[in-house]
Amino acid sequence: MGLNISVDRAQQIIPFVDLQRLRSDIGDSLESAFHSVVDEGAFTLGSKVEQFEESFAAFIGVAHAVGVGSGTDALHFALRAVGVGPGDEVITAVNTFAATAEAIMMAGARPVFVDVDETTLLMDLDAVEAALSPKTRAIIPVHLYGQSVDMVRLMDLAHRAGVKVVEDACQAHGARCGMYRAGGLGDAGCFSFYPSKNLGALGDGGIVTTDDEGIASRVRLLRNHGEDASRLHIEPGYCSRLHALQAALLTEKLPHLEHWNSLRMQAASLYDDLLSSADVVLPGRADGVSHVFHLYVIRARNRDGLREQLAGRGIQTGIHYAVPLHLEPAFSGLGYARGEFPVAERAASSIVSLPMYPYLGSEEVARVSEAVCEAAS
Repeated sequence: MGLNISVDRAQQIIPFVDLQRLRSDIGDSLESAFHSVVDEGAFTLGSKVEQFEESFAAFIGVAHAVGVGSGTDALHFALRAVGVGPGDEVITAVNTFAATAEAIMMAGARPVFVDVDETTLLMDLDAVEAALSPKTRAIIPVHLYGQSVDMVRLMDLAHRAGVKVVEDACQAHGARCGMYRAGGLGDAGCFSFYPSKNLGALGDGGIVTTDDEGIASRVRLLRNHGEDASRLHIEPGYCSRLHALQAALLTEKLPHLEHWNSLRMQAASLYDDLLSSADVVLPGRADGVSHVFHLYVIRARNRDGLREQLAGRGIQTGIHYAVPLHLEPAFSGLGYARGEFPVAERAASSIVSLPMYPYLGSEEVARVSEAVCEAAS
């Protein structure tokens, strides 16, 4: 079991993310995948990418998966493929990474932010319903930290409103909402393969999942300069292809994803037990969904003091995300003011992400938890 790794409690640094432990687990197969790409001599698109696309589509439970250069491009291309363009509005959560809103603006549309649920910090679906307008063309639910938004309710809401749903599943590889995997119920799903993700590449990469052939075809055009199978350029496109090397490495990693997610869940469960008496708010779980814990995020009254004390004990932490998007300078032109999204703003001042990755040792979880309990007392 991954949680039984032994560590020296003395001055051992506990990193926020440790990718080397995955490398030691499957390093030989990754090296073989690398050499297979070099030997084949096809480095952009090609059979390795097609193989991974087929495998990932089957994993999510959809008909199509189209590899692209990043999660940001996946969101951008998916939005354009579902018909989003200038003059449209796209509703999304205010406590997401900047890329979600950037993709909306890249498509020529206006991001419309909504607040989040107090317990889960996931998009508030009542707020989504209230934000719908005649200009709404799409909704982007953000499956934050590894937990899916209630997609069954959201899809019902979207269908009644006549709008499209593009899932931002960039933190939720393998998560479920009922019988569906994240990225498998919306009109399109979008994933990032940034190295620290639950399924990460050795650089940037992304993918769009969908059951709609038209959406998949449009994304294929957009990722490759608007070029179709006959080599005609149907529309101006982009250079955003998933490289064969990344696809080959991801193909080797994909069969391990469920196991790695189970190790994250075990670590999270141990955190829950050991932090149950601490003066912190533990991650909230939504009913009917699985949480794959891309991040384990607690809330503390003196977040900065807590982080400082943990750093002094060799424990690295993070904040996801320190500033809600409506308060970021990049989105100041949207006209939102401080105080419009009180739940997200309160959370932003108190959230702290604790170390979380597969093969995080049980003694490491215990050491982090002990430090949190003492610092937050």
